[in-house]
Amino acid sequence: MESHDLWIFKHVAELQSISKAAERLGYVQPNITQRIKGLEDELSVKLFTRNNRGVTLTEHGEILLEYTNQIIMLMDEVKAKISPNQGKETLTIGASQTISAVKVPQLFSSFLKTNKDVNVKIRTNDNRKLQEMLSYGELDGIFLSGSYNPAIFESVYHYFESMILISPITIKMMKIKDATLLVNSDKSCVYRNTLIDLWKKNIFYEPSIMEFDSLESILQAVQEGLGVSILPSDVIHNRKQMKTMHFQELQDKIKIDFVIRHRKQQPHRLKKFILFLHNQ
Repeated sequence: MESHDLWIFKHVAELQSISKAAERLGYVQPNITQRIKGLEDELSVKLFTRNNRGVTLTEHGEILLEYTNQIIMLMDEVKAKISPNQGKETLTIGASQTISAVKVPQLFSSFLKTNKDVNVKIRTNDNRKLQEMLSYGELDGIFLSGSYNPAIFESVYHYFESMILISPITIKMMKIKDATLLVNSDKSCVYRNTLIDLWKKNIFYEPSIMEFDSLESILQAVQEGLGVSILPSDVIHNRKQMKTMHFQELQDKIKIDFVIRHRKQQPHRLKKFILFLHNQ
């Protein structure tokens, strides 16, 4: 049983598809099929059952996946111990663009001061895609606000984010109810939805909405007098030099969770980060 075969098996198990695993790993599908068959022949058991949508683990496959995760985790730790300069563990965290703007880099900066044997990466995307990436094992954990599947994921840390309503100074010269809402194009963005809900609750009609793909674009649009928006307070406090805007902190706060996958053994790098978060 080779470690690379176990790596392939892990991808098939988590993607629940031989074709998707082949695409992810850059192999041809028959190669993946042959490797899985080799494992099944060696163990004299069936690891997967086939269906119209792909494959699912058998009872024996579930057992092998549990041990495979432990083996891969231990191999990573051995590399880090024996070759610390070459074998640094990489912690990969996901977050939406807005959440990752200030708070996550601040956490990373503090974490790396006492954990120099770990590299960190941040991947930004919408909540749906981030949860998909986490379930496939592409991310160690994600920061998100909103719902997640508790059967697959668990929250191990959370914090509360203050929000600020920002508007251009020129808003004084227009009726507030006529202001355009400047929001992230990600429809799952908690700041987008908070702003829209606030408007509907107080103005009682469908607002005019202008969507942007980046945080900086939203800030620039407010500065140019195009409308109003809601953003995390940390983002605004770092840009207090923008004198062309009004700032109004809202009473309500948003809960941000750090979510990981359910599994018996967590990678050493992730254990370190969770311990760090709990000590904040």
